[in-house]
Amino acid sequence: MKKAKDILNTTNLTRLVIALAVLLSLVAIFLVATKRTPAQLRAARLNECKSVVMVTSGDTLSKLLLEQGLSHNDVNAVAQVLKANADITTLRADRDKLEFVRENTDAPVSKIVVIPSPWRQVELTCNDAGAWDCKTVDIERDTRAVYKSGEILDGDSFYLAGQRAGIPAGILVDVYDLLAFEMDFERDVRAGQKFTVLYEENFSEGEKIDNGRVLAVSFEALRGNVQMYRFRKSDGTTGYYDAAGNGAIKSLKRTPINNAKITSNFSRNRKHPVLGYTRAHKGVDFRASTGTPIPAAGAGRVVARSYNRGHGNFVKIRHNGSYETLYAHMSKFAKGVNVGTTVRQGQTIGYVGSTGYSTGPHLHYEIIKDGVHVNPMTVKLPAISNLGKEDKKKFIEYRKVLDEGIKQLEKNPSMYIQL
Repeated sequence: MKKAKDILNTTNLTRLVIALAVLLSLVAIFLVATKRTPAQLRAARLNECKSVVMVTSGDTLSKLLLEQGLSHNDVNAVAQVLKANADITTLRADRDKLEFVRENTDAPVSKIVVIPSPWRQVELTCNDAGAWDCKTVDIERDTRAVYKSGEILDGDSFYLAGQRAGIPAGILVDVYDLLAFEMDFERDVRAGQKFTVLYEENFSEGEKIDNGRVLAVSFEALRGNVQMYRFRKSDGTTGYYDAAGNGAIKSLKRTPINNAKITSNFSRNRKHPVLGYTRAHKGVDFRASTGTPIPAAGAGRVVARSYNRGHGNFVKIRHNGSYETLYAHMSKFAKGVNVGTTVRQGQTIGYVGSTGYSTGPHLHYEIIKDGVHVNPMTVKLPAISNLGKEDKKKFIEYRKVLDEGIKQLEKNPSMYIQL
């Protein structure tokens, strides 16, 4: 072994420096060859090849991934990661999309993006060890409050007037559902009545993606102006309230089936169309075609599901200690609806038919209060919940700000409120 002083002589030092210089040059050349600059990375992303596949009937995750050239091992790994990290176990036809990213057209898939909604996507990439990593990305929404107003013309329905006012179909359905707690659309809609709707539109990168929620609605009904405002309470829950902060959503709906025409009103003295003699008509009849879904007018528990000669197939729901509703002449019952079943408001419990004493397909709808039949169109229905003292104070302040915004939009209907 040489001594240290011999190793560090001039000749050896020169050789060592030259060797180090050569080694550093080789490392630099390697790094330049393998490491891409930010400009090169941007160029590579621009040259990426992306393909989007809409899931159709019969498609499975395995089928779509294999078609893109992934191995069976990768398919199993991707499926496990999606289940564990994104709670995705199946793909939905005509709803979900998959995006496949390659560095170029001939390269293997380097990134998979599962898009279950416009506002959420799951990105999967394969790391250096060959394992698939997964992350969920929430898409930021640009939400705007949009104002529309309309007027009922002679011969109009509310739906037609709403369409003419430029209100999207889905928003109209939501508004109809809200107003149905207070209004009879068959008798309360008249020419000359005006209505306004404030609702959300959601944008992403300047492009409208979908509509959001109804924020406020006003309708000049026969029994007075109906107003509803959407408000988030201090506990995080939301609801609709009138101008004074009282609950606007009632525990029962007056008209279970949207846009159904009333063919027979509640009456203590009506000549029965089948039996031929006069007796009380303890409900309201709504004309609808056979097979039309019948939603529960309110949340409750099924206490009867049976058949009798008068009602045909019928369902009876108890909603609380005071109220029950009955739905008669069904063509069939909804699957899973049995005595003892708990149902939510709007859940389908059966389908319109003409069973029992009936001259044609329709829904016979009854409300029973404390054991006595009442007129569904006029009975005062209880609200689900009112605001507490502190929440009501905040609501009033919020409502004033919203009303001021609505006034500005009335003057400039093409504008919107940035939320």
